[in-house]
Amino acid sequence: MTAAHYINGQWVAGEGADLITVFDPSLGQPFAELKATSAAQVDQAVAAARQALPAWKNVSASQRAAYLRGFAEQIDQRREELITLQMQNNGKPRHEAVVDIDDAVATFNYYAGLAEQLDARQNRDVPLPVAGFTSRTRLEPVGVVGLIVPWNFPLVTSAWKLAPALAAGCTVVLKPSEVTPLIEQTYGQIADAVGLPAGVLNIVGGKAETGAALSNHPGLDKLSFTGSNGVGSQVMRSSATHCRPVTLELGGKSAIVVFDDCDLDQAVEWIVAGICWNAGQMCSATSRLLVQDSIADALSERLKTALETLRVGNPLTGEVDMGPLTSLAQWNKVNEYFAIARAEGLRCASGGDVLRDSGWFVCPTLYTDVPLTSRLWSEEIFGPVLCSHRFSSEEQALTLANDSRFGLVATVISADLQRAERVANALEVGHVWINSIQAVFVETSWGGTKGSGIGRELGPWGLSAYQSVKHVTHCLG
Repeated sequence: MTAAHYINGQWVAGEGADLITVFDPSLGQPFAELKATSAAQVDQAVAAARQALPAWKNVSASQRAAYLRGFAEQIDQRREELITLQMQNNGKPRHEAVVDIDDAVATFNYYAGLAEQLDARQNRDVPLPVAGFTSRTRLEPVGVVGLIVPWNFPLVTSAWKLAPALAAGCTVVLKPSEVTPLIEQTYGQIADAVGLPAGVLNIVGGKAETGAALSNHPGLDKLSFTGSNGVGSQVMRSSATHCRPVTLELGGKSAIVVFDDCDLDQAVEWIVAGICWNAGQMCSATSRLLVQDSIADALSERLKTALETLRVGNPLTGEVDMGPLTSLAQWNKVNEYFAIARAEGLRCASGGDVLRDSGWFVCPTLYTDVPLTSRLWSEEIFGPVLCSHRFSSEEQALTLANDSRFGLVATVISADLQRAERVANALEVGHVWINSIQAVFVETSWGGTKGSGIGRELGPWGLSAYQSVKHVTHCLG
């Protein structure tokens, strides 16, 4: 089998029992195979990271920054091959794949900039109210961290974790999703290209067995996970067993709130982007549309037209607006929700079915006047399925938007900016957009409330997640 995993600076073949088959979702056909890593190989990766930690954390932060800038440059140099792989393995339209590459480059450059400031921040004095004492602050790496990333934004979610972890001085064991294992191999190739010391970055591919071996490993000092709530709960239990910190970025069932003073055509553009980007396979998908009742019918008609004119197809054979779902399992899941919608008698304004010609395509879908008791209203579908519900007042809109076990993001659309700001401040989520697409900047935080996770990524908060604070206090006698 191919040497597809990166452990202690060496490429090795997997020795696990699982065979990973990599598919082109536009065709529903495999195009690569690799064997998963074994639990013993996960042990080797953690041991390599542990061995590399003392030297890496004592490298100056400015030197670590130089490595991060090398990662950014190397990703940019590999741009075309990475874009093609995103289109082939994820089914992303080209314009979305370009955004992903730009995001990864920006993330490494941003954390390089933060790392360049770390040496100057080290050992800062702390003002104390008592004479005869001094104290200084040290920011130290957490240690060896496990990073488990999902399949919907490969390269991107790993950059959000890997860049700040390396900047902080941590060593890393990264586990990509078995659905999209190939693109994360790029980080191992780049580690070789920039001369990253062996053991600082390790990449172990596999399925649930590999994930469990990593999340349960006693040699980790922290674990950061992005994925489903079900697996996140297991990761949290494992971390609790070892009393170690965990960052969890989990699911969402986000609201997009549309008031009657909006520009309807502009609102449609933002709504469609919020549910159809990456074929709706986003934890941040604004899949609950709350629309003021006086414009609900007119907005639904425009949405129906917009969804039905989207170009859905294979991104490798032509320009498309939306590609397929990334896996057969996800295609089956969305199809099950279409069946639930029919059983519940939901009103389908557009779509409501899978496309069966070839590949794992589904119709962009709109259900209108969805009752709050519907499973489609409350459960994360992870596909281009939009459910709308009417409201009459700002207070009712807020009540409906906050009535969710999730709290990741939300969008507010209104010409009244004072009202939009009021609503944004009252929404129980981690990020709100006002009159905008879901523009995510590395300088701002990412993470949610309630069942959407624990902790924050991106911005300075993303770096802090991989740092431990130490104070050294002297009695001057």
